[in-house]
Amino acid sequence: MPDLSVNLLGIELSNPIIPASGTFGYGREFAELYDIDILGTFSFKGTTLHPRLGNPLPRIAEAPSGMLNAVGLQNPGVDKVITEELPNLAKIFHKPVMANVSGFSIEEYAETCRRLDGCDQVGWLEVNISCPNVHHGGMSFGTDPMQAAAVTKAVKAVTTKPVIMKLSPNVTDIAAIARACEEAGADGISLINTLMGMRIDPRRRAPIIANTTGGLSGPAIFPVALRMVWQVYEAVSIPIVGMGGVSSAEDVIEMMLAGATAVEVGAANLADPWACPKIIEALPAAMEKYGIDRLKDIIGGAHHG
Repeated sequence: MPDLSVNLLGIELSNPIIPASGTFGYGREFAELYDIDILGTFSFKGTTLHPRLGNPLPRIAEAPSGMLNAVGLQNPGVDKVITEELPNLAKIFHKPVMANVSGFSIEEYAETCRRLDGCDQVGWLEVNISCPNVHHGGMSFGTDPMQAAAVTKAVKAVTTKPVIMKLSPNVTDIAAIARACEEAGADGISLINTLMGMRIDPRRRAPIIANTTGGLSGPAIFPVALRMVWQVYEAVSIPIVGMGGVSSAEDVIEMMLAGATAVEVGAANLADPWACPKIIEALPAAMEKYGIDRLKDIIGGAHHG
């Protein structure tokens, strides 16, 4: 029987499949369709210190082999997540969950992570540094190694649980950002977040998305994501969670060969709510096809020939 298990920073996962933040909410809608305990874990909706209504509508636009979104981190704020969402989540998901955290200042990141660190259900903190730094002209924390390191240090100073820094692909040298996070104390790296893009409505002669630009996700970005996971694996010695356009068991195997310990599935959940169980079900046959007995044995395998 093929062994799908992996160990992510000291926590054993029955398989490496993790629905990505922003595509799975807090699990409730998906729990009505299937037993979400079959997942390795999932990364819940991006959480900020204060509630956010998100960006104006429309927020979504279709694209060839993908989609654009500019939701704007709509969420109820960390206190409501802790008092309402996590207790409800405990009724439908009986494994450690990944808490995805966003912020607009270093202080916000640290305080939100500090509060979530005290929650028993939270196994890992996934810190999304693709957000604009309001104190530095709106530049994303994840585009500057020094800023990425500063967020990492601030979060590590107030937490005890594994910290995984989620990187933006909208940079010239993603390996440099990853190294800065590792040197600042990050326990792991997850990548990639969405690529910036836009669509224009020819009839209105105006951008389709009210925010003008949005994040491109879906199969179109898989080759870019795979390349960046490969580069980061070469640059750091901490575990990697790979994501970006993953939609099949074969994609998962490619991601793991490139260096990912676990793999997040994002836009595929929006196209097909059964995407993750289908991938988990298909993994044993894909492993048999390529002569793989244990998934953990192939992590980074493409780097060694």
